[in-house]
Amino acid sequence: MKTITIKQPWATLIAEGYKEYEFRTWKTKYRGEIYIHAGKGIDKEAMKRFSHLNLKYEYGAIIAKAKIINCISVDNNFREMAKEKNPLVYKNIIDNPSWQGYGFQLSEVKKIKPIPAKGKLSLWDYPAKEK
Repeated sequence: MKTITIKQPWATLIAEGYKEYEFRTWKTKYRGEIYIHAGKGIDKEAMKRFSHLNLKYEYGAIIAKAKIINCISVDNNFREMAKEKNPLVYKNIIDNPSWQGYGFQLSEVKKIKPIPAKGKLSLWDYPAKEK
């Protein structure tokens, strides 16, 4: 299944339903099921920002399943929508108007029992289904 590796806390925020968009500088035409892989990388500033949520973080494991339903260019309209939706989660996008990229819109997010796996760049294929 297609898989995307995401730093913490972002991967867990997706798995827990706080984050609906994953941001990349590249766009994708892929639509459909995807695994969310929590990489070993950490966004330390974001970890502090979300410490009040008391989330449990996995590293180096697939932690959720979702569907990519859209790939949206991040522009001023998108930033305004993100500001209304959740300014804490989308702060990096809102506060950086020069950043250009895409938001992969995720739906039907479901946490799964963690599956240890090494991460990769871009979308990559994980051969097995979750247990």
